[in-house]
Amino acid sequence: MGSLNTPSDEVIHRSGNTGESQMNSISSRIYKDEKDFQIILDLLVRIRPPEHLNDYPAKVNLEEDLASAAVRANTRLWFDDGQPVGWAYVDEFNNLMWEIDHRYEESLGSQVVEWGESCVRKALASEEPATLDTNCRENYTARIAFLKRHGFQQTENTNVAMRRDLSQPIPEPKLPQGFVIRPLAGIHEAEAVAAMHRLAFGTDYMTTENRLAIMRTSEYDLSLDMIVVAPDGAIAGNCICSVNEQEKTGSTDPVAIHPRYQGMGLARALLARGMQLLKERGAQSAHFGTRGDNLAMQKTGESVGFKVEHKTIWFSKEVC
Repeated sequence: MGSLNTPSDEVIHRSGNTGESQMNSISSRIYKDEKDFQIILDLLVRIRPPEHLNDYPAKVNLEEDLASAAVRANTRLWFDDGQPVGWAYVDEFNNLMWEIDHRYEESLGSQVVEWGESCVRKALASEEPATLDTNCRENYTARIAFLKRHGFQQTENTNVAMRRDLSQPIPEPKLPQGFVIRPLAGIHEAEAVAAMHRLAFGTDYMTTENRLAIMRTSEYDLSLDMIVVAPDGAIAGNCICSVNEQEKTGSTDPVAIHPRYQGMGLARALLARGMQLLKERGAQSAHFGTRGDNLAMQKTGESVGFKVEHKTIWFSKEVC
């Protein structure tokens, strides 16, 4: 068997099917091109339980993640006699994302986790331990059992998903004097809004390149990319809205406010304006997610009618 640490290899495994004497060939390889994106998406839709179909990563998340060459290099697909049966990748935060046809979970589960560990290991600059992380809904019992079987430990980190029925009255957005909400003008503002995002969340992740990747996804609509502009012309906040026309749902996520302008009601105003736009586009409900410890954002959502829909829990496995 080839080493999973070699990103360009194609690995062939031999395994027997229960009740059959014929040996079937299981192969795995690195992500190649856009055809593999469709394979990943089709497999997700086919094998993910319906109640978890919109869990992370959904289509738009896959588009964002796989726009990164580093993530594509961390993406592996598994096949049985040429038919896709599983995929896995590790993103830029060492988070493992995967789907396996349930018929192959027992035989391929260890390979998926080992692949994730190898991706983390090759990125380590020293021998200091790191963790391979992942998450799922708190009621996704099958996935939780899988993670525990493969050595993952639940952490204290959580996320909450919030939902709002758009048939209920939507409050008018209220802004401080001199502030206005408008759509992003175009890609020439990507650098400025990315810089604001980094300050809002205290992270280096949202580079201009990553912001442009978001703007290239299939569900992105420039007219729904809302920014708050301060009296001096600075970008004070942002909320990227999107609509899933098939499911008639909308997203108001993420909401980012520059530290200088936090506590002024800008997030609430962006959520209100976002809901107005989503309803105009035919959405029947609005959704956003935030960290479980971000009580301020949760309270802001509640102030305009959002309620917690479900909680996501996190797991880690030490890699050294």
